[in-house]
Amino acid sequence: MTPPLFPLSEFYARTSLALPRIEAIAGSTMPEPYRSLLVHNNDMTPTLERFHAGEIYIHALSSEQRDGSYFREVVLHRASDDQPVEFGANCINLGLFSPEARWMILQEKVPLGRILKDHQIGHSTRTLGFFHIEPDELIAEALQLAAPVSLYGRQAMLCDSQERPLSQVVEILPLITSSP
Repeated sequence: MTPPLFPLSEFYARTSLALPRIEAIAGSTMPEPYRSLLVHNNDMTPTLERFHAGEIYIHALSSEQRDGSYFREVVLHRASDDQPVEFGANCINLGLFSPEARWMILQEKVPLGRILKDHQIGHSTRTLGFFHIEPDELIAEALQLAAPVSLYGRQAMLCDSQERPLSQVVEILPLITSSP
């Protein structure tokens, strides 16, 4: 069983920070536009790129490799204006990727969803749960939040065609007041 909010919980445990206040919710109770952006079994990169009408890039806040896995805590930004569009934590099973795809992952420039698409890596996305979160200082700063606000997110697993976990991810969206 996947621990609650893994791998985000790993980053918090390693820094001795307490996880922010998080409440599990049903996807059906999530307000729009968060429901359209989070309540599905699709990759987030193309979903966010469609919503924001442009490419997304990543900025890694921290990363480490251990036991064949690559952990990274990232902020996804809209390329057109550098606005943050997602805060996330990811645990990637490097051994399931080709050397070229693995190299791209470790460069920390291209979102995993685009690497999967560009390298034609067959996979499926399984949403494990949805949540409401009161962001702490780390998340608020990463998402450039000016005031305290409630946010929404999901926990998901990406599996290859043999049902092996390619990645486990927690994805948190910033405040969205209107379409970009």
